Amino acid sequence: MSEKTLPRLGDLVWEPALEHPGLLAGPVEAALRAWAESEPEVAAAVAVTEIDPGHADTATLNELHGLPPGASANCVVVAGKRGEDERVAGVVVPASTFADVNKRVRKLLDVRKASFMAQDRAVAESGMEYGGITPIGLPEGWRVLVDSRFMEAGSLALMGSGVRRSKLLVPGPLLCAAPRVEVVEDLGIER
Repeated sequence: MSEKTLPRLGDLVWEPALEHPGLLAGPVEAALRAWAESEPEVAAAVAVTEIDPGHADTATLNELHGLPPGASANCVVVAGKRGEDERVAGVVVPASTFADVNKRVRKLLDVRKASFMAQDRAVAESGMEYGGITPIGLPEGWRVLVDSRFMEAGSLALMGSGVRRSKLLVPGPLLCAAPRVEVVEDLGIER
């Protein structure tokens, strides 16, 4: 595996994610392995780095490690009901924006009201730690909505790895091509 294919960012040491399963939540590792089986470039392009979990928050991590804020991605879990049918989505937006839950996401889920899933439930159902939830490896019945800004050539998505003690770095266009991902225009609203 060539180190040149790995994305680089800030002063962190980035390594192939699949070579460091201890830095990934179980569902994330399983999803990455399945994705890499169908698209071998994934194994060389998705990177992971270990971080201090006390510095996992975006602003702190960016400041400490010289990371450009534009590369950070946030993944939130949103749920709503249509009759008795609950609809859930992992929503990924640039950290410089916030997910438009009340308008855009609500319409995409086709529900009357959409809201953030309760933290304890999101953690239990995703199999990931709070602050580390990522779109890769979310439960099968959940939609995965990704802001179209990650389609831009050269964009990167610095995001959770399913655990707070590490971060994934994925080329934006590759994230947009991940299994089950729906790329959505204007998913995030500028802060």
